[in-house]
Amino acid sequence: MKQLILGLLLLAASTAQAQQAISQRGDTTVINTTSLTQNVRGYRGPTPLNIFVHKNKIVRIEALRNRETPKHFQMVRQQLLGAWDGMTVKKALKAEVDGVTGATLSSNAVKANVKAGLQQLKKK
Repeated sequence: MKQLILGLLLLAASTAQAQQAISQRGDTTVINTTSLTQNVRGYRGPTPLNIFVHKNKIVRIEALRNRETPKHFQMVRQQLLGAWDGMTVKKALKAEVDGVTGATLSSNAVKANVKAGLQQLKKK
């Protein structure tokens, strides 16, 4: 019985975190992947993002505070974060975006964050 109650509490906490990950700024939906992707790691740790969606299209993606190597993560910012701009959520979920050479782990973590964030939005 204790395990069942603990399981239900964990499920409720997880659901609450996921719901808090999505907010509105005017008519733009903002998905914060911090609580959605705690186990997704780049080279030196988590790489959380804010994903901005307006009228079912990605407006922009911004990196949040992380511990990635600044030189390498700057390449990710410049070459990868804009790859989804203008895509619909459906198209972005199917897109096979290339990573950044020299920043493979960071790139893979960013792509996983985008996917997790958009999947959460789709569930809402």
